[in-house]
Amino acid sequence: MSEPNVPTVPEAPPSSDGQRCGLIAIVGKPNVGKSTLLNALVGQKISITSRKAQTTRHRITGMRTVGATQFVFVDTPGFQTRHDNALNRSLNKTVLGAVGDVDLVLFVVEAGSFTLADAKVLSLLKPGVPVVLLANKLDNVHRRAEIAPWLKSMQERHAFAEFVPMSAKNPKDIERLFAICEKYLPEQAWWYAEDELTDRSEKFLVSETIREKLFRLTGDELPYTSTVVIDQFNEEPGKTSSRMVRIAATIVVERDGHKAMVIGDKGERIKRIGTEARVELEKLLDAKVFIELWVKVRSGWADDEARVRSFGYE
Repeated sequence: MSEPNVPTVPEAPPSSDGQRCGLIAIVGKPNVGKSTLLNALVGQKISITSRKAQTTRHRITGMRTVGATQFVFVDTPGFQTRHDNALNRSLNKTVLGAVGDVDLVLFVVEAGSFTLADAKVLSLLKPGVPVVLLANKLDNVHRRAEIAPWLKSMQERHAFAEFVPMSAKNPKDIERLFAICEKYLPEQAWWYAEDELTDRSEKFLVSETIREKLFRLTGDELPYTSTVVIDQFNEEPGKTSSRMVRIAATIVVERDGHKAMVIGDKGERIKRIGTEARVELEKLLDAKVFIELWVKVRSGWADDEARVRSFGYE
């Protein structure tokens, strides 16, 4: 099922005095901390993170209402330049769609670094939309004095509206970022209820959580093309809790060797993936959760346009 390029905006109520609301795209190359940043901004984990590059595959929208302002953040996949296959073309289309119609862009790079992959993402940004350079992972820079000449060189690359050196893991930096973003958002009524955090379904969050555990527990051994398909998501009243959710999911890999790797010795690894996903999902869904996991081999699926779409990519 194809995803829209930008969030579908619900019909806004009549304009309220003093309210602000707008779209902010979070863009950058793979693995610069975009998902960690989104989770910190929203105040809850809605986008998966792992050390493996290219973890985020979809456009994830997260909302946070602070005072009179509603911030609607769009997290995007990292722009793919390494492999030209159907999956990566889909991911890049998602990035281009997300930056097309926003009020502000947060361009995330690692503080003190600028690579060809960063330059590729920067070249996609449309003129006329303000761009804040967000120098993330500042805590990894040992000598802060080195940042000043780097910032000067960055200003020569693009007319950034502002520079924000920060760490997505520092709550004070996140608070400061809200204040910076606020002034770029138009005065208009909020699009979502004050307590809404994401426009994504629970079923989607389940598949992403399982995929995160898959990548975290297989490390670099498993190619990033592996994916998760939810076969069953049934809710029923719980005996010991208010709700119970039964989930059946298939982990799709490209080779028999990958299947063996996911299952692990005597099924230990797949059991651990299921357990870690269940523990996290019980908190996220506020429910008792049962998970059944299967592994299937679908050779070459990432090169097959039709199959990429059938697995939920654009």
